[in-house]
Amino acid sequence: MPPASTGASTITLDAAVPSSTAAVTTLAAQDRLTPGGPGYRRMSFALFAAGIAAFALLYSTQALLPAVSASFGATAGQASWTVSAATGALALCVLPLSALSERFGRRQMMTASLAVAVVIGLLVPFAPSLGWLIALRAIQGAALAGLPASAMAYLAEEVRPKALVAAIGLFVAGNSIGGMSGRILAGWIAQLWGWRVALGAIGLLAVTCAVVFHLMIPKARFFTPASLNPKALTKTVTGHLSNPLLRRLYAIGALFMTVFGAVYTVIGYRLVEEPFSLPQGIVGSIFLVYLVGTLSSAAAGRLVARLGRRGALYLAVSTTAAGLLLSLADQLAAVLAGLVLITAGFFAGHAVASSSVSRTATSGRAQASALYQSAYYLGSSAGGTLGAVAFHTGGWAGTVALGVLAVLGVLSITLFGTRAARTERLRAGAPAPVHN
Repeated sequence: MPPASTGASTITLDAAVPSSTAAVTTLAAQDRLTPGGPGYRRMSFALFAAGIAAFALLYSTQALLPAVSASFGATAGQASWTVSAATGALALCVLPLSALSERFGRRQMMTASLAVAVVIGLLVPFAPSLGWLIALRAIQGAALAGLPASAMAYLAEEVRPKALVAAIGLFVAGNSIGGMSGRILAGWIAQLWGWRVALGAIGLLAVTCAVVFHLMIPKARFFTPASLNPKALTKTVTGHLSNPLLRRLYAIGALFMTVFGAVYTVIGYRLVEEPFSLPQGIVGSIFLVYLVGTLSSAAAGRLVARLGRRGALYLAVSTTAAGLLLSLADQLAAVLAGLVLITAGFFAGHAVASSSVSRTATSGRAQASALYQSAYYLGSSAGGTLGAVAFHTGGWAGTVALGVLAVLGVLSITLFGTRAARTERLRAGAPAPVHN
């Protein structure tokens, strides 16, 4: 299983295989980057910095939503669009930008994506209205869509296969640190100097990381440009969407992220209100709970080996539901314990679903992964907005109700998959396996 990303990035090893299979014959396999070899450390550090920049920017306003609401006189639902617009635009642009990277190059796409995103990041603090802030965040999210798929393809092409797992791990670590530290940093700076200064600090952090990336990323040596073929891309995407198992996995990823997006978009509003009344810096530090996700994602592989894929999903669903219900209590310890369970369940379920996509797709794995990312971030966008609306109308109980409905959706899909698998085995006359 891949490690989890606190920026909620969706990356698997198989998905890193580029859709272009053209062989590069001018360079031998031993010339690819490998630990200890020339260029490997520069490449690792460059992509680590890119991951920090991308996910610090993507979720930069999430920990600041109560302050944004107060500044513009906006409801939680209105302010939540500063997060949902970014993740929604990313979801819509992942597939087309991953296709463009096949034509113009991974390094070029990553550089352009970061450049546009950091420029917007410097403009965001000066947004004169909530509408402008949402519009700028949407452009920023669309720009960032060019980074994840291009980075995975770059690694698959430039790094020796035996070193690929470690290289991907460093990139994911950058995603994790960027997603978590950006929220925490923004929370404490906002408490001292306001949310606009906090967003400015995140923008400057991203600029620094983008410059480091540009100066250190090695030139691509194994990339072979491919012509854009909309018909072939459409055929591949249509094929994936016609696969019942892939459709279920996409839906599971979207529903899990709906829960997660709703909870972490709204939790700040709950904690700054009575009976907790926590300061902004402490609220931002709540995102340290994300570290639990790294552990649960790593453990997901062992869970699948012991319980099977669907068994692991049942456990993830149960853990998430238990956390939602526990968070209803008005004691801070209970709320924190609930967040731990929700986070652990979400990351475990996400790890199982995202890795299953790569294993299920026998061709066009880059596109299969991009479709999962689209569904995943659309779930984040929907969860953030609907969770905030539910909080506005029914308080935290309303947000929890939305989360429970999404969890029940995952449970229903998993039950359907279990029944479909059993029916298929009976038709084939095969004995039931130990694990589903």
